[in-house]
Amino acid sequence: MDRRTFLKAMGVAFTAAKAADVLSAGPDAAPARKRPNVVFVFGDQWRAQATGYAGDPNAITPHLDKLAATSVHMTTVVSCCPVCTPYRASLLTGQYPITNGLFLNDLCLSSDAVSIAEVFTAAGYETGYIGKWHLDGHGRSSFIPRARRQGFDYWKVLECTHSYNRSAYYGDADEKLLWDGYDATAQTRDAQKYIAARARSDKPFLLMLSWGPPHNPYETAPAEYRKLFGDPGKIQLRPNVPANAAPAARKDLQGYYAHCAALDACVGDLLKTIADAGIADDTIFVFTSDHGDMLGSQGERRKQRPWDEAIRVPFLLRYPAACGRGGKEIDMPFNAPDIMPTLLGLAGVTIPKTVEGTDFSGVLTGAKAPDNDAALICCVAPFGEWTRRVGGKEYRGLRTRRHTYVRDLTGPWLLYDNQADPHQLTNLANKTDHADLQKKLDAQLSKMLAARGDKFLIGGEYIRQRGYKTRKNGTVPYKA
Repeated sequence: MDRRTFLKAMGVAFTAAKAADVLSAGPDAAPARKRPNVVFVFGDQWRAQATGYAGDPNAITPHLDKLAATSVHMTTVVSCCPVCTPYRASLLTGQYPITNGLFLNDLCLSSDAVSIAEVFTAAGYETGYIGKWHLDGHGRSSFIPRARRQGFDYWKVLECTHSYNRSAYYGDADEKLLWDGYDATAQTRDAQKYIAARARSDKPFLLMLSWGPPHNPYETAPAEYRKLFGDPGKIQLRPNVPANAAPAARKDLQGYYAHCAALDACVGDLLKTIADAGIADDTIFVFTSDHGDMLGSQGERRKQRPWDEAIRVPFLLRYPAACGRGGKEIDMPFNAPDIMPTLLGLAGVTIPKTVEGTDFSGVLTGAKAPDNDAALICCVAPFGEWTRRVGGKEYRGLRTRRHTYVRDLTGPWLLYDNQADPHQLTNLANKTDHADLQKKLDAQLSKMLAARGDKFLIGGEYIRQRGYKTRKNGTVPYKA
């Protein structure tokens, strides 16, 4: 079923269902319960380890800690291809990077697949997107016309910027506007207004809020939050940060945690608005991130790498009406392409056949056992900050509850027992006493790749097949 056929069918199905509700309700009948609202909030480059509820001794995240106590906390959530554009393409389509073709930054997402906004719109939702987009590929500061918005209606967006204190955006017109002050705070205020204005509507809404921080530059968080981390010498480093990387890591983390603390306050403001509007029980609230940040771990920086600091992201989902009011942890592997179908499943909305991810809504509500074995991770073509010059390489791998297994083009590369070795200090790949485990995980990975039609070719071949033009460092020009 193609995109146009699905949307047409969804429109007919929704109209029929709405008519049935009206016809079956007598004059004294209670109105049919509307579908849940969805507020989906995500930072850029916020690794799973960097919150108080996850045990980070440096993080100051009281609002997230409180949210975790009343949410489903997915502890093994990974960013399939841990870099900005690929994650966002998976989020909006429920597809893997090999399928949608967005395995590099600064590419344009086509309209071949049915987007999450289009599906929710066809089910009677209002939709809105605020903040960073990074899916248009026509220049990081360029206007994005409605035809390339993937179905979102309300729109205050810029393709990409990391100038958080002088941050631009566009609405419906080709007129560049500026957020007031620290952009994440201003974007949150706008999201609060959006929520409050629609709380009493008969129509449910989907709102996505995409913050630029805590992505570098790390030193640009508001002064009040930077003061909380004024002495970098007090930052406690993860045991996998080598001594020669420690000074730079502490300096970066000083600003990184300040950004996180500022965003935590924004989460608190959003939750208060939802509570004050009286819609907390019937609103799906998600907090997550597009990928992590190495920040000195393994001697590495930024993303794309296959270690936990880059691939694992926080994921809290609160939906009291279906998931209960008490907090619970689920350690089942969960991947970026699974987000769209799971949200649709929770909302009772039909999932298009273009989606490759899995609907785990039953797991979140407790109706089904958490039986997923592994999540696929990949780097299709290393680029930018992870070129071959600095150790970048193509890889395919999987993250299970316990193990990380990664293969590069020459064969097995990494194998960690994350239960016995949570900081991934000892690589067990190609060790005789772990040969059976490696063989088992390798077979599991091969099966997953076959299911996705991924032949694991050299990155340049995928670039050639798609007709992309890249620079020497593998990046696509910002103005493609």
